[in-house]
Amino acid sequence: MRVRERQHVRLAAAARAFVLVALLGPVLWSQDTPALIALVTIGAVWALTTLADWRQRLPVMLVITVEAAMVGAICGFTIHSSLAVLGALAVPPFTAGLYRSLQGVALALSAQLTAIVVVSFVSYPSLTTAQGFGAFSWSMTGLGLGLVGTFLHTALNEKPDPLAPYHFAQGLIRQLIDISGGLDNGLDPVALGGSILSGVRDDLPCSALVISVPRGDTLTPLVTKAMGASVNVSECEDIAVEAWAVGLPVLHDHVFAFPLHTDAGTTAIVAGVLSPRVDPARIGVEDRIRKLMRRLGPSAVHLDTALLFSAFRDAATAEERRRLSREMHDGVAQDIASLGYLVDTLRVGVTSPEQAERIDMLRDRISAVVAEIRRSVVTLRTSVGQSESLGTAIGSIARNLSEVSGVPIHVTLDEHTQRLRPEVEAELFRIAQEAMNNAVRHAEASAIEVHCVVHAPEAMITVSDNGRGLQTARSTSHGLHIMKERALLIGATLEIGETPSGGLSVTVRLSENSVSDSPVPDTLHEKVTA
Repeated sequence: MRVRERQHVRLAAAARAFVLVALLGPVLWSQDTPALIALVTIGAVWALTTLADWRQRLPVMLVITVEAAMVGAICGFTIHSSLAVLGALAVPPFTAGLYRSLQGVALALSAQLTAIVVVSFVSYPSLTTAQGFGAFSWSMTGLGLGLVGTFLHTALNEKPDPLAPYHFAQGLIRQLIDISGGLDNGLDPVALGGSILSGVRDDLPCSALVISVPRGDTLTPLVTKAMGASVNVSECEDIAVEAWAVGLPVLHDHVFAFPLHTDAGTTAIVAGVLSPRVDPARIGVEDRIRKLMRRLGPSAVHLDTALLFSAFRDAATAEERRRLSREMHDGVAQDIASLGYLVDTLRVGVTSPEQAERIDMLRDRISAVVAEIRRSVVTLRTSVGQSESLGTAIGSIARNLSEVSGVPIHVTLDEHTQRLRPEVEAELFRIAQEAMNNAVRHAEASAIEVHCVVHAPEAMITVSDNGRGLQTARSTSHGLHIMKERALLIGATLEIGETPSGGLSVTVRLSENSVSDSPVPDTLHEKVTA
């Protein structure tokens, strides 16, 4: 018996048992002997019916007809002496709907109504108004329960649609696209965070401001504003963590922090350093902070929405990269590898040294292409989101590239626990990844050094090799241009030059000033040493 059929039998048995117990209570209380005998008989009929349902030896329509007719006949015999048994008329249509939908309901109602009318008129000359009304009412109740059984029949027999999650996702994405057109402030977390800090700065005289967002168990700086070159925003970190932990504003001398809440929880923490010329008690900083928290409530909702959208976009991008890597691994890589087996077969039957040399050259080319595809698969499948930190992700991709290419890659990490924004880490990771890939593929290097320093909100990553140095750019090469674009997106500077040993060095720098006011700088600094 299939799972769905077992569910039908269990539901039908539960309905019969429930109604039987519900009818037996009042009958026993009133000591109605004819009704008690009728209920015992109906209970025996239902027990045999349940057994027949479980074994599935008889046609379902036959079982439905016999059950309804027997219940109707028993009710017809006792209707003149007791109306307490008529509640059993509601069960056969319900169970018939479970098994055979509307067709079963119609058959059960017809069988039991025919039986009760025939038996009651054969036994007695006529029905009283109360008897007829009782039979009609419980038959209509049975019709209603039969429709419920029909709905359950449809739900239980409905096959799961493998495309249902995709259809649901399509609807949500279309709604998101429609809604995004009506968002006055857009969905850029950095712009929204900067707007919040501007609102705080308009109300509080500050020399430094930082807005951070929760990321796992740590706070990640989103936007930093420093109004003086000598201001150290690092003193805001501890008080921001304290405000996040207690969920309330915190003020220590001239340093303050307060959370921004939404219905989903704490969205961000705003921390700042008051101007040294300001007396916090005199200007009423605590009262101003409470008013700011209330006034910035809508802005917190805007920021939370933008962060959710960013997380969704990152998840979709990661999934697409994984899909492409699977397609490459299971498709192109396997097809090219099979060509290598064919070349090995041809190598056995060569007739001259020239043919052997050409086949060996072809085999080497195929091996190089397969190795390149494997590197691309590793590149696509690796992301920062899967790692504990940016440095860990860079170390992972360096290890994989070294295993595939045979070129040793040495990685040095210097990281603090505080992390950069997810989108900033992603771009820095891809720049380092592209630099390592270029060194492996084009530099003919025998060693690669990677130095990663992350002291949020600052970072510096250097990839250097001992290869051929800076070469003339190929028309088909887009790696350098892509690295420039990625650096521009996060306000970083990209420096490319030759090392003292003649190799190439690629350095991407992210300074505190470059991310304090705008995510995109006015210029990109590129240094090329001839």
